[in-house]
Amino acid sequence: MIRWLGFAAGIVLLLVTASSVIKTLLIPRAARTALGSALGWLVRGAFGKITARTEDLRHRERILAASGPAWLISLLVCWLACLLLGYALLLWPLNHHTFPLSLEESGSSLFTLGFVRPYGTGPTGVVFLAGASGLALVALLIAYLPVLYAAFNRREISVTMLEALAGSPPWGPELLARQALIGDVAYLPKVYERWTEWAADLAESHTNYRTLVFFRSPDPQTSWLLGLLAVLDAAALHLSLNPGTAPPEARPLLRVGYITLRKLARSLGLAVTDDPHPEDPLVLTRAEFDTAVDRMRRAGWVFEREPDEAWPHFHGWRVN
Repeated sequence: MIRWLGFAAGIVLLLVTASSVIKTLLIPRAARTALGSALGWLVRGAFGKITARTEDLRHRERILAASGPAWLISLLVCWLACLLLGYALLLWPLNHHTFPLSLEESGSSLFTLGFVRPYGTGPTGVVFLAGASGLALVALLIAYLPVLYAAFNRREISVTMLEALAGSPPWGPELLARQALIGDVAYLPKVYERWTEWAADLAESHTNYRTLVFFRSPDPQTSWLLGLLAVLDAAALHLSLNPGTAPPEARPLLRVGYITLRKLARSLGLAVTDDPHPEDPLVLTRAEFDTAVDRMRRAGWVFEREPDEAWPHFHGWRVN
């Protein structure tokens, strides 16, 4: 009776593992799994503990950069362990061996080692399935990695280009000020258009493949998240201070940008407000806004609105 109860538990374990593999590696949508979420929580918690007392930014980022690969490796190990245990539970009542011998037979088949040979139709079918599962899992993960790194590369190209336009770390007012300083404000619509497409690509790739969220930018001073925030701030400042001459590309950028941030937040289980009130409080202060305006004025930016008049409009954009 215990062996057959174990057989039933093995079927459930294999189905849960298959569901986790399929949702993580095959289904192109934001699908959360209990196994992946639990491992993500453990990995992030462990790296958080390790870096809790690390004050140097670059040293901390070097450590945290391993969190994404560590999650993938731990997920692979967990999947393999679940398959090993699941197939051992299936073999236990069929081959009439002890459970340790069933584990040995399961491992021999799963890793295609073949040093234990089963006897009987039932055990033979189970070990064939175990061998196919191990090969399929490794093949799927190998095919998954190029997708991740292709999306990572697309993300970081625009972030690297932004460093020349908005400084390091990127700052929205600096993006506007530098273009005013060299008399090339007409270049900003191209920047807004490029980053609108970039944000749309980010929303698709980073919600469908959540692992990418934990793959950090190579340079902590030019993080992809800081880059997006800087360009959104630049567009919001442009529309608030120059409503008559601001390029139309700024509005789609803002809309796509904050929708992207909300999608990323939801995929990570963070609470967000879908329709914030324009007068909701901000972390960014009026004094910081005035500092930004002063930087733009010193660079030669021509204003259509005074800061007092522009602040409510900027606040309404920024609260999103």
